Amino acid sequence: MTHTVVHYKVARDNTGIHEEIPVILTEFGPLHPLIRYILNHRHMLSKSNTTKLVQAVGLLVDYMEANHQAFDNPDDLFNTFVQRLYSGTVGVDGVDPSGLYWDARSAPVVRILVYHLSKFSDWMAQEHVVKPLNPWRQATRAEEQLAWAAWQHKKSRSFLGHTLNVDVAALKVSQARSVLLKRNPVIDHEPVKFFPAERMVDLLFKGFIVPGKQKSPRIEERLNLRDILITMLMHYGGLRVSEPSHIFVHDVIPDDTAPGEALVKVYHPSHGQAPGDLRDAKGKPVACDRATYLRNKHGLLPRTDYKSSHTLHAGWKGNALDSKQHFMHVHWAPRWAGELFWKLWVFYMAQRDQLNPDHPYAFVTREGKPYSIDAFEDAHAKAVKRIGLVPAKALGTTPHGHRHAYGQRLSDLGLDAIFLKKALHHKSLESQAVYIEPDRVKLNRAIDAAMARSEKSNDGAALPPPDFLAYGFKDVDPLGLFSGPNPRLLRRN
Repeated sequence: MTHTVVHYKVARDNTGIHEEIPVILTEFGPLHPLIRYILNHRHMLSKSNTTKLVQAVGLLVDYMEANHQAFDNPDDLFNTFVQRLYSGTVGVDGVDPSGLYWDARSAPVVRILVYHLSKFSDWMAQEHVVKPLNPWRQATRAEEQLAWAAWQHKKSRSFLGHTLNVDVAALKVSQARSVLLKRNPVIDHEPVKFFPAERMVDLLFKGFIVPGKQKSPRIEERLNLRDILITMLMHYGGLRVSEPSHIFVHDVIPDDTAPGEALVKVYHPSHGQAPGDLRDAKGKPVACDRATYLRNKHGLLPRTDYKSSHTLHAGWKGNALDSKQHFMHVHWAPRWAGELFWKLWVFYMAQRDQLNPDHPYAFVTREGKPYSIDAFEDAHAKAVKRIGLVPAKALGTTPHGHRHAYGQRLSDLGLDAIFLKKALHHKSLESQAVYIEPDRVKLNRAIDAAMARSEKSNDGAALPPPDFLAYGFKDVDPLGLFSGPNPRLLRRN
């Protein structure tokens, strides 16, 4: 059986409000249990997690349809299903009699899929306890198979393993409920790739130029102020590429505590406190969140609520916010960046006002529409190329390289982890370990410095080099690599 995923608009009452969710369609119709699960967990499932859940359920449904006759119980079926996620379903001869033709998936991907299936299966089992009928006899074939598996899971406690934590933690809960997953290789934090600091001035003032206006004496004509401002928010303020898309024009004001600097607040796309210019029928200000503000004043949704393929879509990470009004501050590093931002912001606002946009978002297209992330990434890549660099994640020259540069800059300044956490809006102190972790060059320098201190103190930890001549290298060393008072292999540069 093959399935397809479509997006349905679901109306749950007569208010005129609908929710758009992904739905699995089989030859027997939509998979109703999954629809109910997504709707019941709408506020706990992000868009990306919903997508992964639908992918995981679709894979399980397809596998059950292709292989249900080969198994007598769901425990064996699911264990083999997990093995096939790891191995793929194609034999060494290139043939797959089941017709699935799956490629092998990595251990982290399998872990995520099994996690979402575990949560869904637990919910299915609970539903069957509440409604103890034989729903599979009244359901579609796909629903029957899922319901049967969930019922067995509740009865035997052995269908799916808890994978909220690693395998060892799952085994501590109950071995009978565990489906052992492959352990991921332990990989230390790789050094982050960040945009080269020495090329930032070139990027801002030579990369983000307006074609055909390079020689204009007017800065607002010569430069693409919009993209410069967005880049500054990331490089000098640490924002992610999606976060400037949520900024309203109301969110940037002069900083009373630092004259000449811009005070930038980035509000939660839906829960953030709305600007005070929404009025009720009597003309009184309406206190509300941004979702209500956008809907009632502009007929828009928060940008997180649009499909990922929509030009208005912009993601939102689960940041630690600074206020009960649901916003986070931009912390400038260095501080002069806040002054430069404010000067350019004034010019940009004059440009934006001429377009008379019908929405509150700060960054707009030439037509006054909200600026898309894809359009900015394309403009950033072109700017990078203009200054002779190659846009590539591995080189740190993509937009996210700016946030990495910000985090690395704060780490190099020697700030405590608690300050890094606050500046980067992380929820956990562990999140900024990637910026504190030294790369190979820094580690080698640190080792050399420590060895030099050890040699100076003569504490014996420096491990002096062995006497190579004593080990017979004289006769096999025609180049003199190990001979003489200064062996070349030991010579310091």
